[in-house]
Amino acid sequence: MGAPELAALSDSAAEIEATDPAKAVEVYRDVIFGTESFDAETVKVKELAVDRLAKLFAAVNDAQAVKALLTDLRPLFKAVPKAKTAKIVRGVIDALATMHGCDLVQVEVCEDMAVWARSEKRTFLRHRVELRLAALRLALKQYQDALKTIGGLSFEVKKLDDKLLLVDIHLLESKIHYALRNMPKAKAALTAARTNSNAIYVPPSVQCVIDSQSGILHAEEKDYKTAYSYFFEAFEQLNNLEDDQKARAALKYMLMCKVMCGSADDVANLAATKGGVKHQGGELDAMKAVAAAYKQRSLKDLQLTLVTHQRELGDDPIIAAHLGELRDSLLEQNLLRVIEPFNVVEISHVASLIELPTPEVETKLSQMILDGKFEGILDQGRGCLVVYDAQDTNTVYKATIDTIANMDRVVDSLMAKSSKIAA
Repeated sequence: MGAPELAALSDSAAEIEATDPAKAVEVYRDVIFGTESFDAETVKVKELAVDRLAKLFAAVNDAQAVKALLTDLRPLFKAVPKAKTAKIVRGVIDALATMHGCDLVQVEVCEDMAVWARSEKRTFLRHRVELRLAALRLALKQYQDALKTIGGLSFEVKKLDDKLLLVDIHLLESKIHYALRNMPKAKAALTAARTNSNAIYVPPSVQCVIDSQSGILHAEEKDYKTAYSYFFEAFEQLNNLEDDQKARAALKYMLMCKVMCGSADDVANLAATKGGVKHQGGELDAMKAVAAAYKQRSLKDLQLTLVTHQRELGDDPIIAAHLGELRDSLLEQNLLRVIEPFNVVEISHVASLIELPTPEVETKLSQMILDGKFEGILDQGRGCLVVYDAQDTNTVYKATIDTIANMDRVVDSLMAKSSKIAA
């Protein structure tokens, strides 16, 4: 059977996918495995049939069938060009990724394909599969396994000097270290990604990831203005690429940066721009509600917003972390404003004024005292907070210690010089 007949058969299967999926699967398998011909046109038809079959399995949520398909295709992979094999494998894994709750199956598939690619000496394919495997382990919060995978992969790819793949590897490494809260290594990996990207042409989709990760790390350092500029660059490119999901996330981070740097008034204006109107929805509404609560300096409104928009705000670890800091900041400001007129005040009265549970208020007050936010003590016997008047800091003792330390260094230096002269 020639390529035109196989193409007609594949098209007929595509027409009956909705009405008779089982028959469509059977026809697709006939197209893929029914002939031993491997000329260019036939391989192209088979590739299309594999893609359609994988998507059909994904549509009926049959992850095991996709996994079995990759195993069945291995004899075909030995006959087709290596680059074509890599393309087919990535297409099938992408189809598997569209199914919800199949991350563990994806990990198994990637591990099996990596072992097969190593045994067949398919280095190009193995590197891409292992990169995908590390990303999956990051998504599953298997951070140590992800680091181990990405470490070995990075060592191999550096020898090959594949700079585009190195950019992807270092970006993923930066994300893993960020998830582990290891900021120095996250920044070092991002710098390595930038260095490699400067030496080659980087696709806009990859440049967006670099800008987004830069924004995330600058936001972690409380440099929200710089973070905003990076998120803005990523947002503009993602809009041009029409990747609405990632563009919406970048816009959400932009609005977060505006709130965190005290420019909550700009949030409504940004959301009303041409780019913002395109992405209107629950996520933008949640950020506008956060901005409104911050403008009112209302801790109650902020907490209500966090509860109401739990899915949009709480499920994003980056947003949740920064809004947690915003809540703590507002809580401290409100507590300082409430206790300002008092010398002695019952903790329960402070809690009633601020509309929070007494144990939470007591814990926060003790933390603020230890952090030096105000002078006072907690009298737990009476359940009161005793506030002292602010006193000027006496710098004499610190200056004395610094002077003694400097003298110590001078004496050590003179001793070293005198020992050289004596010698």
